[in-house]
Amino acid sequence: MIPKTYQQWYRCITEECGIPLKQAFIASRLAVLESQDHQETRRFVSLYGQQHLNSVVQWFKKAGEELL
Repeated sequence: MIPKTYQQWYRCITEECGIPLKQAFIASRLAVLESQDHQETRRFVSLYGQQHLNSVVQWFKKAGEELL
C-alpha cells in the first residue's frame, strides 16, 4: 500500500519497516529527495509521481519537527 496520509506513512516507516525516524536518517533522506538531479529522486518520481514526492518530503520534515 502506498501511504496517502502522514499517519499511514509514519506507521509504514516505523512499524512495518522498523526504521526509527531519527534526525540523521531524516536529514539523509531529505538530502536525496530534495535533489531533483539525484538518480533515486528521479526514479521515485517516475514510479510514484511528483505529488507523492512532495508529500513524502513534507512528511519527513514534519517527523523531524516532532523530534525537536
